Amino acid sequence: MAAASPATSRWVRAKLAVPVIGGPLAYMHDPLTLMRHLYARYGPVAPVSMPGRTTFFVLGPDACGAVLQNGERAFVNGWEFLVGPFFQRGLMLLDGAEHRRHRRILQQAFTRERIESYTAALGPAVADELDGWQPRPAFPAYPALKRLTLNLATRIFMGGHRIADPAELGRINQAFIDCVQAGGALLRVPVAGNKWHRATRGRAALEQFLTGQLPAAREASGEDLFSVLTRVQDEDGTRFDDLDVVNHMIFLLMAAHDTSTSTASTALYHLGRDDEWQERVRAEVLALGPDPAVRQLSELRDLDMVIKECQRLVAPVPVVARRAVKDTEVAGGRIPAGAHTAVCLQLSHHLPEYWSRPEVFDPERFAPERAEDRSHRFAWTPFGGGVHKCLGMAFSDLEVRTLLARILARFRWSVPPDYVPPMSNVSLPYPRDGLPIDLRSLPVSVSRRSPER
Repeated sequence: MAAASPATSRWVRAKLAVPVIGGPLAYMHDPLTLMRHLYARYGPVAPVSMPGRTTFFVLGPDACGAVLQNGERAFVNGWEFLVGPFFQRGLMLLDGAEHRRHRRILQQAFTRERIESYTAALGPAVADELDGWQPRPAFPAYPALKRLTLNLATRIFMGGHRIADPAELGRINQAFIDCVQAGGALLRVPVAGNKWHRATRGRAALEQFLTGQLPAAREASGEDLFSVLTRVQDEDGTRFDDLDVVNHMIFLLMAAHDTSTSTASTALYHLGRDDEWQERVRAEVLALGPDPAVRQLSELRDLDMVIKECQRLVAPVPVVARRAVKDTEVAGGRIPAGAHTAVCLQLSHHLPEYWSRPEVFDPERFAPERAEDRSHRFAWTPFGGGVHKCLGMAFSDLEVRTLLARILARFRWSVPPDYVPPMSNVSLPYPRDGLPIDLRSLPVSVSRRSPER
């Protein structure tokens, strides 16, 4: 996406001047423009008025890296205020010794062998889901991807306990959406019909669904994540109780499909605008034959660069929430004890001092000969960093590779050259119009061709 227009910049500055709710309004309108404005005015640490508090925006890779690494132990997670009631006791919301204990146990569910087991079923599962896509003009790509990735997450992570009923899948998907969007609620008490109320009902629905499935998952002793979580243990033999399993599953299912949907939808948009790159990556995928293994997909150079560039342009997690537990200094800026802190990863992905033409879709910037992502250790951090760095990042990467490879092998698509999706930034960014694309099937002779011998 291009840099913000002067009108957008003026709008953001005007909203910042509104007492109490000015900060949230400016963020929801255009977070990247807000971050740029704050960085230019205040530097690496900027105070922003939020309802009931001042939040300090941490800006630029030096400052973001300092908070994520947390060498002075001045910060703990800040998600509790935003989405705590709805993703309670998920790994992202734990700190200190409790976080380390839960992470050690969870790491046993994300060993290399187990990730290979989860991903072994990805190819056939994606193929089954894509059978339901009906090519047409204005195909709503984002909701189609979101349904697909949620179904993948339940199918891969829950095995035989996955959601088979489309109506139930829709209810569970909406429950996740409601829980995530509560992070942008201005009124944080449940009033009939408001975001907080919908999220409260959504959390209850997720708990009810997973609790009902838990006995069968425990008894099955399968290799899906749900079953694995019922029996993994750390080196001291500590296991999760039933409530821990449900809490972690709610968070992991949300993270698994939301981050993958974000990257895949950004890729469909940019490849839909760039025929050369779309054909280039398609040729790389088709050279593997009709049924590539996940291992083969992980070695595709062009696909790798496209995915990284899409995660740079639209970070799956654009902001990380932290809270200061003592007075501290970050990159020369003071943050008082108790202050909420927004670590603005997205801005670092767009700063011209680290990226050439940062608003341009240019996957080659990740080629070894350019390696712009190595201009600073924290110039590119789509999944955060430090002790809270995403545990499922490797699985997410393989899922996105498999998904995009299968789409490229079956379809061509385009979007109008002047089309820019209107983004919702209430919580995680997504296209409000559903990202309509002109989706067409590839000829069978192309989609099924084998590599040259």
